[in-house]
Amino acid sequence: MSISHISLSLLAAVRQWLTQAQAGSDHRLPPERKMAEKFAVSRAELRKVLAALEKEGLIFRHVGRGTFVAPTNQSHTTMPEEVASMTNPVDAMQARTILEPEIAKIAALHATSNQISEMSDLCRKMRTAQSWDIYAELDARFHDLVAEATGNIVLIEIQRIVNGVRRYVLWGNLVKRPVGPAEDYHSFSEHEEILAAIANRDADGAKKAMLQHLGGTRSHMRDQIPSLN
Repeated sequence: MSISHISLSLLAAVRQWLTQAQAGSDHRLPPERKMAEKFAVSRAELRKVLAALEKEGLIFRHVGRGTFVAPTNQSHTTMPEEVASMTNPVDAMQARTILEPEIAKIAALHATSNQISEMSDLCRKMRTAQSWDIYAELDARFHDLVAEATGNIVLIEIQRIVNGVRRYVLWGNLVKRPVGPAEDYHSFSEHEEILAAIANRDADGAKKAMLQHLGGTRSHMRDQIPSLN
């Protein structure tokens, strides 16, 4: 499920409702029908929001019992859509350019073999993604994983926010044709170059590869988002 297709206002409203402890005493959410009526939306729209909240770990589903508020809910004080509502494509790209090259540099020094293996698997899957939604999920996971490879919880959490913001502010504004990325989509080789540098423990190379990737992304977006020019 692509978060770019979710109403930010609805997502924020449901999140606020959750944090105000409006769920039942057993932390179980009301049935979808009642929640859809409460927020005056269709059940399909509500399911998109619940799927996003589940992916973030704010709620969880128990087959046969219902959907529950996760115990860790209160630890998430800053959410991407909150920041996205206050920013713009220029600032989002500026933040990425400052942050992600340094993250890649550190990741090259600390990434585990399992993390490198997962990066490789993500690169392979991105090349065969059958839709932009699938590609977007894989792409976001790749960038989050690079941050996780630093082992620095502060950088990981900052990257989580920046990654979410760019998917709302940048990715969600693009007109993506055809159904999925073409075989020669620029990001494929750019991700692989980042991976190669990290796998080779080439810190400066990883930083350079990430900078080149962000430059390629900016160039790709300029025609569709004039403010990036």
